[in-house]
Amino acid sequence: MPIIRHRAPVQCLVAVRGHPFDRTAFDAMFQAMEGIAATMVDQPAAALLMNPEAMRGFDALVLYDMPGLDFEAPQHAPQYRDPSPALQAGFRALLEAGKGVVALHHALAGWPTWAEYHDWLGGQFFYRPGRFAGTDWPDSGYRHEVTHDIAVAPGHPVTAGLPASFTLTDELYLCPMLPEGAVPLLHSSARFADDAFWSAELAVKGEMFSNTGWHHPPGAGVIGWAKQALASRLVYLQPGDGPSAYDSPDYRRLVENAIRWVAEARPDT
Repeated sequence: MPIIRHRAPVQCLVAVRGHPFDRTAFDAMFQAMEGIAATMVDQPAAALLMNPEAMRGFDALVLYDMPGLDFEAPQHAPQYRDPSPALQAGFRALLEAGKGVVALHHALAGWPTWAEYHDWLGGQFFYRPGRFAGTDWPDSGYRHEVTHDIAVAPGHPVTAGLPASFTLTDELYLCPMLPEGAVPLLHSSARFADDAFWSAELAVKGEMFSNTGWHHPPGAGVIGWAKQALASRLVYLQPGDGPSAYDSPDYRRLVENAIRWVAEARPDT
């Protein structure tokens, strides 16, 4: 009788915390992915696992966290916190070892003082003016509950099985994204201009939903890309603010495809 060999599930570590989210609905998205086993770990514990030794049993890292920001600081909130030297060395070693990374939504705002981290991700959301890829930028823009059409770039494994376009109602960002060398995967139909977004800096100062006196260069509308980060494959998907995205079969397919694509080649077991 022939021996039937089954491929082991793709094991992914999912780092969370730092930004409010519906944990039950988010976890349900991963539970629905056949052949993918997700282990959700909150920051700061997740940072202790971001090194080659601790992640030996994982095939990919999913970032849905927003560390390095203290919104409870008594003055000048959010105060920025630097990543530890151990985390910086461990994360770089992960990428040098080829461990794949999928970064989702607000992960683009994490570790605001770690420029190299954002070079690897391919963008940065700023709560106050900052510098990305050698250019000074104002604080970033946000807009909740935007219903927009997403055009899907064909011919890439991350977009396999998706329609030419689909619709989501989700939060959008206006911030520097997509460095040279990244492959655009998703384009939004929304208008990425400063009069269509709210200022993040004004929001943390107590002026929610305001753009008074705020100016930001227009965005290109790219909300998802694939790139190389040292020896690793990395995908950033800007959608993913809440259940309206988590429950979308198209978004679930995107996240699942991204995890599978960045995961290391594994032998059949």
